[in-house]
Amino acid sequence: MEAAMGVVDDLLQARAAYDRREWLAAYGGLSQASGDSLSADDFTRLAMAAYLVGRRNDCVQALQRAYQLHIDSGAVPEAVRVAFWLALVLLTSGEAAIGGGWVGRAERLLADVPGDVVERGYVLIHVMFRHIFTGDFGTALELAEQVADYGRRFTDPDLVAVGLASQGRVLLYRGRVPEGLALLDEAMVGVAAGEVSTVFAGNVYCTMIEGCQEIADFDRAARWTSALTAWCDDQSGLVAYTGQCAVHRGQIMRAQGAFDEALTEFDLAVRRYRQADTMDAAGLAMTERGDVLRLRGDLDAAGAAYEQASAFGHEPQPGLALLWLAQGHIAAAVAAVRRMLSEARDPVHRSRLLPAAVEILLLAGHRDEAARLADELRSIAAAFGCPPVQARADHACAAAALAAEDPAAALPLLRRERAVWERLGARYDTARCRVLLGRALDALGDHQSALTELTAARHALADLGAKPAEQEVAALIRPTLPRGLTEREVEVLRLVAAGKTNPEIAKQLVLSEKTVGRHLSNIFNKIDVTTRTAAAAFAFEHHLM
Repeated sequence: MEAAMGVVDDLLQARAAYDRREWLAAYGGLSQASGDSLSADDFTRLAMAAYLVGRRNDCVQALQRAYQLHIDSGAVPEAVRVAFWLALVLLTSGEAAIGGGWVGRAERLLADVPGDVVERGYVLIHVMFRHIFTGDFGTALELAEQVADYGRRFTDPDLVAVGLASQGRVLLYRGRVPEGLALLDEAMVGVAAGEVSTVFAGNVYCTMIEGCQEIADFDRAARWTSALTAWCDDQSGLVAYTGQCAVHRGQIMRAQGAFDEALTEFDLAVRRYRQADTMDAAGLAMTERGDVLRLRGDLDAAGAAYEQASAFGHEPQPGLALLWLAQGHIAAAVAAVRRMLSEARDPVHRSRLLPAAVEILLLAGHRDEAARLADELRSIAAAFGCPPVQARADHACAAAALAAEDPAAALPLLRRERAVWERLGARYDTARCRVLLGRALDALGDHQSALTELTAARHALADLGAKPAEQEVAALIRPTLPRGLTEREVEVLRLVAAGKTNPEIAKQLVLSEKTVGRHLSNIFNKIDVTTRTAAAAFAFEHHLM
């Protein structure tokens, strides 16, 4: 009797831990309980706790037990709900055939259930996703509306949230960005209020943030990523969604130019995916990692990251095409972006490909084609109403204008672009914009202003560790240095203007003091001064600092 009371007490404690969202305690208590003492609902609780702490196999086994108990007791709607979860877990783990089989079983069971029940709304979610994945956004939108309607009629916050979030995401793909964002925001109301269950809340968080990332709405993505981080931290033992959360944090850090921190987050994401046994989801993290490594000039490591992303089933584009461009494989890069654009039909995916396509095609000499694509990006940006997309369109159109030898047309676009990136704190994009601005000013004959922009861009890129871009700017600066100064002489002159002594300059530049003295003599002769003070004044007057 006393032992039986202890078993009941342990089970009650495990259920209470589940209600408190203490997933490790709930998983431990429920998994240690005797199978005979667990109800179908207990097995469902065990399955959800197992899923959330990264025990996918245990989750599937518990759901199968729950399903059979419901079938044995004649609780068909409840069995359908469990079949929905089995399909969700299996489909998101890459087991499409088995997951699809559970969707089919749920639909067959529902055919014998009289009247309208809320479980029909749950099964519609899988049908909706099937249409999203095949690009049938019109049908998917109708189904998402039906899912939300089921949620309202049956007072089910989970269905309302996932229906609204799915409508919002599909509307983004159809180019109706303001409407889509409004619905995504509405979906988040129930999540933020704690009305939505944990698994659905995690999915809605990620749907919202991924959508914002796709349309480059960095402000909204940053806010919801911060909220997702706090939500994950508030749940003891949570593993599910922490990989996605790390990816999203890394994406925000990359956008802000914090490359080291971004790489750390992408590495964390891969570890969390491995812990949750969902390595197929790690492809995006490896692609993002490859993009950062490529920007920093570590091309071999970037190639390895892209290769791993491909192994996980994620196509690492357009980053891989840009890597090929950096390696001199221009024809391959051109072929890749043309192929990708032929496949991408919706404006969201095209908006993500077009900036890289314009860059690659311009460098390959296909100016007319690049200009047409830049105009397309400008049209998409106007429809989206998102400043970062507009900034990317301005950059592409300005680059096309410079290639067409029309620097005057590029200037206003670049000034508008720069204002966006500076407001967002996007240091790398700001520097790239200033490079084009410097080129435009130089083409218009304003060489000194051009030098100011290019020098500032080079310093920013050096601080970020973006070596390839920094080297490109250095090549642009060399012909515009005043009075025939060499790049090394400018480095010495900057340190003189900063008040450094010859020994200090020698140490910082790893030169001998004799070499520093020779550089100073050459500098004084070229700029026609006789003192360090006058040389410093020249450096400031010519914006070499």
